[in-house]
Amino acid sequence: MSNELRGKRVAALVEQGFEQSELDEPRQALEAAGATVHVVSPQSGKVLGWERKHWGHEVSVDRPLEAASADDYNALLLPGGVMSPDRLRTNHQAIAFVKAFVDAGKPIASICHGPWTLIEAGAVEGRTVTSWPSLRTDLRNAGANWVDQEVVNDNGLVTSRKPDDIPAFNRTMIEEFAEVRDSRDRRELTGAARR
Repeated sequence: MSNELRGKRVAALVEQGFEQSELDEPRQALEAAGATVHVVSPQSGKVLGWERKHWGHEVSVDRPLEAASADDYNALLLPGGVMSPDRLRTNHQAIAFVKAFVDAGKPIASICHGPWTLIEAGAVEGRTVTSWPSLRTDLRNAGANWVDQEVVNDNGLVTSRKPDDIPAFNRTMIEEFAEVRDSRDRRELTGAARR
């Protein structure tokens, strides 16, 4: 087991109908690398996934969105699916949560339709991204440079197209998240520099 993400905290923001594999597989990879992953949702209790052409299984919500703060996390995961990102992009509290990560310069990993939420948070202008192909025009209209690639990392914004890309998405996400220093690390470095 790798420990490259030991001590890191990741929020996975989802709504009903998230793509099951796009939460489950990245979450397992992050946890295997030592991270703590909290499922954050506007829903309380449990949230239901979508698996290809039918409902998937329920996942426990670790922290309701109303009680979550970007300050508590080092990075953000935005799984796709159509329903979850579509619901999140119309939720002002969800957009504010995502925008707080953007404004703090914290890394974000988003797959499939997940970038819809990034558009609403003003996170894609001038960035190179990929996504499910149907978001191409939405992302270009929001000022992004959309490319058809398995995974793209543009200065801490990691994006992928679909479930088939998850292995490359996970590798790149973990590499990027491992670069993050949390506020304790920054305080220690700042203190050390002053000595």
